[in-house]
Amino acid sequence: MTSPHHNLDPGYSLVLPPAGLQVPFVFNSPHSGTHYPAAFVASSRLDLNRLRRSEDTFVEELFAMAPAHGAALMHARFPRAYVDLNREPYELDPQMFDGPLPRHANTRSMRVAGGLGTIARVVADAEPIYAGRIPVAEALARIETHYKPYHARLDAILADARARFGVSVLIDCHSMPSARVGGDEHTKPDFVLGDRYGTSCAAALADLAHETLSGLGYTVARNKPYAGGFITERYGVPGAASHALQIEINRGLYMNEARYTRARGFSWLRTDLVRLVERLVSIDLSHLRSPQIAAE
Repeated sequence: MTSPHHNLDPGYSLVLPPAGLQVPFVFNSPHSGTHYPAAFVASSRLDLNRLRRSEDTFVEELFAMAPAHGAALMHARFPRAYVDLNREPYELDPQMFDGPLPRHANTRSMRVAGGLGTIARVVADAEPIYAGRIPVAEALARIETHYKPYHARLDAILADARARFGVSVLIDCHSMPSARVGGDEHTKPDFVLGDRYGTSCAAALADLAHETLSGLGYTVARNKPYAGGFITERYGVPGAASHALQIEINRGLYMNEARYTRARGFSWLRTDLVRLVERLVSIDLSHLRSPQIAAE
């Protein structure tokens, strides 16, 4: 039987501490889902192994300790290749679909141009997912049944944190391909922290994450090449005591990227991430509350 503090929806899992939120932190993994609908796989020109190239495989497991430290953990069960939660709700490429898109669709974003809209045209290495156009009704149904419920629940838990603590903190958890797999000639850092160049969270939060990871011996970059996507922008409004920090983890640290299996470094990395979570949830909240809220 599912615990009342482990809410499982067909599209997502939300794990809360047994006594409810003890800190205003929500750890979120929107791209680690591995439940590929059979009809989606059948409609793709790619096999399942190639479809999985967009996954943040195992990221929700790396942060599974968050509820033991008083925080919430939320993660998608469906894959990014099916619906991408780190996009506006209607970032859609009109060339992908049979039928007209809604007037409010954003068809001109850079992400749409790159094939990585809300309904992706390609997997992470730019391989087309579909052999031809798909019905626009299919895209809109995915947004209604998967995208919107996920964001509604995420928004609600963050609002609950602000009501209880006067502040909310979203740690948006992702992974990035290693240079070897990604075809990049340059060595990638172990972590990239994205705060949208200082606009999505208090500097104290990003600095604490940076100092902790660097102190553990990892190489850490800020905002390049990942400054944060739609989720970081949407939920990161420090002036309203709503903070969001994106964390990208180099997959070479913890997994075999060709086989989608855990590597020897998985347990070591997870142990170090316990240290990171402990430090983050212990931050002095006075550094995060907006002046207006603090004065009330």
